[in-house]
Formats: sequence, C-alpha cells, structure tokens
Amino acid sequence: MKKGSKKIAVELSAVTKKYILHHQKPTFSEHFLKGFRNENFLALKSINLQINKGEKIGIIGKNGSGKTTLLKLIAGITAPTSGKIKTYGKVVSLIDLESGFHPDLSGEENIYLNGLLIGMGKEEISEKIKSITEFAAIGKFINEPLFTYSQGMKLRLGFSVAIHADPDILILDEGISVGDQNFQEKSLKKIEEFFAAKKTIIIVTHQLDFLKNHANKIIWIDKGQIKELGGKRVISNYEKSK
Repeated sequence: MKKGSKKIAVELSAVTKKYILHHQKPTFSEHFLKGFRNENFLALKSINLQINKGEKIGIIGKNGSGKTTLLKLIAGITAPTSGKIKTYGKVVSLIDLESGFHPDLSGEENIYLNGLLIGMGKEEISEKIKSITEFAAIGKFINEPLFTYSQGMKLRLGFSVAIHADPDILILDEGISVGDQNFQEKSLKKIEEFFAAKKTIIIVTHQLDFLKNHANKIIWIDKGQIKELGGKRVISNYEKSK
C-alpha cells in the first residue's frame, strides 16, 4: 500500500473509458467499398480523483455525462480503457444486483456464491444467512432454483446480500428500484444507516436535496470530465447551469 493510502478509499489516475458503438450491420458495399467503420465514444476522459475514507460523495450531471460509467469503473463492473483505479477496503455495489448469481442454484446457494464474490467469508455468510433471507423476504423460495424467481425477488436477494456484506465502500445508483413500496422504504432506512456510519459512500443521483443533506463532497461530471469538485456550492452552480 502506497504512502498516505491509509486515508484513501478510492484513487483514479488518468482514467479513460471508451466504448465502441456498433451501428446497424453494414451491407456488402458499405463494408468493402465505403470503408464502413464503427464509432468510438469516450464516456470518460482522463479522470483524476481521490476519495478519502469516510467521505460521502455525490455525483451529479446530465444524463449521458458519464456518471454511471464512473460508478461501474470504481465498482470493478467494467475496466478502464486506460489509466489506473485503486480501491482500499471492501467495495460493494448496488448497481448490478444480479451479478454473481447462477439461475440453476437455489436462493441459499446463491447467497453463498454472491457473498463469496463480494468478499464475505463462508463463516460470515453462515452467521448472516438467516438475516439476509428475512430481509429479502424470499420465504419458502429460498430453497428453490433462482430461475423460478420473479425479477423483484432476485433484486431483493441481491440487495440483501450486498448490505449484509459490511462494506467499507458502498456504491449506489439512484436508478435502482428494489421491490414494492414497503421494501423500498426498508431499503432506504438501511442505506440511511450506512450514511450515519463511518462508511465511504459514492452515490449518483438527481435528488439534489438528498445530497445537500447527506453528502460532504460533490463531483459534477460533464461530457465525460470532472467539471467541478467541492462542497455544496457545486450543487448551486449546477442548478444555475440548467
């Protein structure tokens, strides 16, 4: 671990993410006679960022600005095209809740599989499996294969495993919607507990009032770059730009 990293949770150095946009399949003449080419799209451009342990980070910006791409890179869901990303501590993402699940395994087996993948130990999972199951409200389906689950059940199970992993760094995307209203209220209460604890939290949201009350640092992403980074004044500047 590099010098000074004891206080660092996340560090990005010159991180760029490029996607290749595949257009409609070219005709023979387009491909061979017109030199048909796919288009490159730079979602993020040379991002340098340091997030310290315990910080509550809000990421704002217009749709398509690169916010969710930044979350996915930090979470390890996707890899950068260039640059380096370092995280210090257990990272848990509430973005892709179904990742790490296998359709042919039972709910209980998937709890162990998913838990191990996000850094939990087998003994820890065994100690928490009752609480995970009860929070997810899966009921008797816990012993049934995952392919019999509804989409809502799979998302609830993924959410429950993630929040029971006791992460050092929690990554949230407001686009996530888990379960019915009662479960969403229960989930929000649990997330509020994480904000009250000494966890590092990184959240993408358009709910600016929520960030004013919960975040201590704001990152404004615009066209794949950090336009502004600072305190709540960043939110004010963003609102004026609309």
